[in-house]
Amino acid sequence: MSAPIIALIGNPNAGKSSLFNQLTGLRQKTGNFPGVTVDKKSGTWPLDAQTSATVVDLPGVYSIYPKSLDEQVVTDILANPAHPDYPNVAIVVVDASNLHRNLLLFTQVADLGVPAVLALNMLDVAQKQGKDVNAVRLAMRLGIPIVRINARTGEGLDKLKQAVQGQMKEPVLPPSLFFDPADGAAELIAETRKDYTLNSNYLALQYLIQHDGFSFLNQSQRVGLDTLIDRYGFSEQTFQADETITRYKRIAPIVSEAVTEQNAADTPTWSQQLDRFLLHPVWGYTIFAFVLLLIFQAIFAWAQPFMDGIDTGVAWLNGQLKTNLPAGPLTDLLTDGVMAGIGGVLVFVPQIAFLFLLIALLEESGYMARVMVIMDRIMRKFGLNGRSVVPLISGVACAVPAIMATRSIGTRRDRLITILVTPLMSCAARLPIYTILIALVVPDRRILGLFNLQGLALMSLYLLGLVSAIASAAILKLFLRTKETSFFIMELPTFKLPRWNHVALTVWESVRSFVWEAGRVILAISIVLWVLASYGPGNSMEQAETRAREQSATLTGDALQNRIASERLEASYAGQFGHFIEPAIRPLGYDWKIGIALLSSFAAREVFVGTMSTIYSIGGGDGEDDGGITIRERLRQERNPATGGPMYTPALAWSLLVFYVFAMMCMSTLAATQRETKSWKWPAVQLGYMMALAYLAAFATYQLMK
Repeated sequence: MSAPIIALIGNPNAGKSSLFNQLTGLRQKTGNFPGVTVDKKSGTWPLDAQTSATVVDLPGVYSIYPKSLDEQVVTDILANPAHPDYPNVAIVVVDASNLHRNLLLFTQVADLGVPAVLALNMLDVAQKQGKDVNAVRLAMRLGIPIVRINARTGEGLDKLKQAVQGQMKEPVLPPSLFFDPADGAAELIAETRKDYTLNSNYLALQYLIQHDGFSFLNQSQRVGLDTLIDRYGFSEQTFQADETITRYKRIAPIVSEAVTEQNAADTPTWSQQLDRFLLHPVWGYTIFAFVLLLIFQAIFAWAQPFMDGIDTGVAWLNGQLKTNLPAGPLTDLLTDGVMAGIGGVLVFVPQIAFLFLLIALLEESGYMARVMVIMDRIMRKFGLNGRSVVPLISGVACAVPAIMATRSIGTRRDRLITILVTPLMSCAARLPIYTILIALVVPDRRILGLFNLQGLALMSLYLLGLVSAIASAAILKLFLRTKETSFFIMELPTFKLPRWNHVALTVWESVRSFVWEAGRVILAISIVLWVLASYGPGNSMEQAETRAREQSATLTGDALQNRIASERLEASYAGQFGHFIEPAIRPLGYDWKIGIALLSSFAAREVFVGTMSTIYSIGGGDGEDDGGITIRERLRQERNPATGGPMYTPALAWSLLVFYVFAMMCMSTLAATQRETKSWKWPAVQLGYMMALAYLAAFATYQLMK
């Protein structure tokens, strides 16, 4: 017997996701809803000793009439009992401080015939507004179980579990529909129910209004519904408008009877007082810039001790493996290939963790919503909808889910432009590249005794990505024209103290996903690179070693081994391929070794650091003392064969940094773009313009600074 399905449904910011985390804890997984690419969060909720339910967190919606791709998922599930995620019980989470609006969605769910439990959340907010909600009276009027909860603290979850179990055993539905479409189109509704074997008048109405959007209907069924609509002269827009007005009229007396409003003070709440500054046309941007500055300062300052520890530990372990394992190809593969590649990325986990931590704190507190509002003023000047801010900010973590987040954007043009420019936002995969190159050429010095120069350099790269994304959007707007009008409506949540268990869960899931996804790619590429860098065509490797010995007759020990390793690497398959592309990248200041890393990082940007670690491990000698040298030291010690000076000069480092700000070096992002646009045309456009921009910007940077 399969596990029962419990669906969480609610308006945005009603506390649905918080309740999901409380119910499922670490028993969560992510995937896609069947047939679509919309993210699906599900988890296990133990109901008793024998039974565990699967909790599905549906996208937040204000009604079952979808305005975007992610909202369509909710209607597709609730209107199709054959859907694999159709719930045995729906938990409708409502904001008690705004019952009148939240109950609209509940009445629609109830009229579809889905057994429901109403979870009355944010009662503390309602009390601060002078509202007292009588849950018993509300339950009597609605005719279904109602539970008072606090999704932030977990209060009331035991009673919620009891109510859900009761609805599973003996479902209780409201005694009558809140809105009966048969009152205005009885014959049409009756015929629709008969033709499509439906058990609800309201479900029949949804078939008539939304049949073009339902994914589970075939073409003949859609044609049949069109025929019914034409025969009866049915107007979807008129009927939907009448429905909304009627529902609010019937909700109003229910709310009036269940909610007692005290004489609240006229003085603004502390959230409203803060918003005067955070949403101010001048101070709002100033505060946001200061918050960004603190974030990038913290990423360097807090993460450095952990990074040093991991860096030293990986280098020590590599040295021990080289010392204690028998010499041979397998040991070289393990130390110079696998350990060098993965270790080159693990060292940056602390910085990535702190980045996700600080972003989670901004989201949990409610400040991120204010950022979206003030940035909307800028977005509109460049032809974007304010909802574009959500994917752009999400792009700081990863471009793939950020591109998926564009489904909430209503107009096709705004959505397409947002998809095309989102990868310009510097994601977490770029962070290892940024930090290691900044550490090489930017001094660890404080300005005004407060701001770290390296933190300022990191912030400048993120701002460069943001400015370039907005500028690119303005240019794309000139080529992608539309007559559609876009709107940005967002409800500002009240400020709250972060829930540390939810913050920790978010950080853990994000870092685990990053390390797992990156680790698999890096492991595969590290092995391939080691093979390509350790072997060459014919007897080229032996000839390279002989040549190195003849030209280095005065060298002994580690110095000789380093020279031999460098010559062998240059003669390998990887070295020859690097030399093949070197003329194209030489104007940027790059040599053939960097060329190998650039090509390998097309799989994922973070592979660049692992590749450089593998390349320099193989090319840096295999003496015993060499095992303790970290990737940072390898880059710092690398010499330019033409000048004899350091290879990684400020000109080269900044050229690479600028290149990776703009470069589309992520196959997963291109795949996500293809999935969302359903065409290979737009990934090709995205790849073309971003790579051209990266090359030109890196060329200009190097030529100006060298």
